[in-house]
Amino acid sequence: MTSTGLMHRSHPWLGHLVTDSATGRRGILRAIAPEDTGPAPVAWLAPRRGGIEWTTAPENLTDPTPIVPTGHEQRA
Repeated sequence: MTSTGLMHRSHPWLGHLVTDSATGRRGILRAIAPEDTGPAPVAWLAPRRGGIEWTTAPENLTDPTPIVPTGHEQRA
């Protein structure tokens, strides 16, 4: 991963629907960036149809699915 500014990191799955293996939840990967509580980057995920974001360790991300303009998921 490389830095893209404001302590955000690039990641090939940004904008993809992914699984958080720690919780089993699926959400859209919005960012890889530190939380206020420490310098280590975390993955910021948002529910597909809206709701409260959550964070997880980047290594917990699995099963990326691109989101296409039609709203249909396509397996990577």
